[in-house]
This record gives sequence, structure tokens and C-alpha cells, in this order.
Amino acid sequence: MTSIVEKPRPEEAPSNLAVVGRYILTPRIFDKLLNTTAGAGGEIQLTDGIAALLQEEPVLALPFRGVRYDCGSKLGYLKATVSYGLKHHEVGEGFAEYLSGLSLR
Repeated sequence: MTSIVEKPRPEEAPSNLAVVGRYILTPRIFDKLLNTTAGAGGEIQLTDGIAALLQEEPVLALPFRGVRYDCGSKLGYLKATVSYGLKHHEVGEGFAEYLSGLSLR
């Protein structure tokens, strides 16, 4: 990675990539967070700490292709749960049958 930005507006985004919230960071991130001021939403942002960490050491990222669900929203959480349930080896088939039998109002 060369940079990271917390929730930029689409027209200001430096790339078409997104962070999905899984990290393995060195312990130095805690020093960076101690010296990070409140950012987006008036909160200390891990993203800002990572940006500071990038100034002193490499931070690696693993690009992947897949579906990203916004589990911070109720609808996104439900979509993720249904998708996972349908793929589950023990309950997927029965869950699909259950869903197909529901009547949409």
C-alpha cells in the first residue's frame, strides 16, 4: 500500500479499492493511534493510524475479488447472513427450500 483514506467521496477516492476490515498490524500501530487526533465522525480512525504507520514501515494488502456486505447496516447484515446460509454445507439446501416457500408481501 502507498496510502489509505477513511471513507473518501467517490470523486476524491485515490483508487477503486476498499478496505474490508481485516488487519494484521505490527504493535507500532498503537503508538500511532495514541498520537492520532479525531478524524471522520469525530472518532480516532484506525485508517489514520495506518496512514501514519505507512510513513515508517511497509503495510501490505491482499487484493481479492468477492462480494462485500456492509454488515454495519441491517440490510447488509441480512444479505450476508442469507448468502452464508445458502452456501453452508449443513443447512444450505434446507434454507433455500425454506426461502423459496416464503410468500413476498
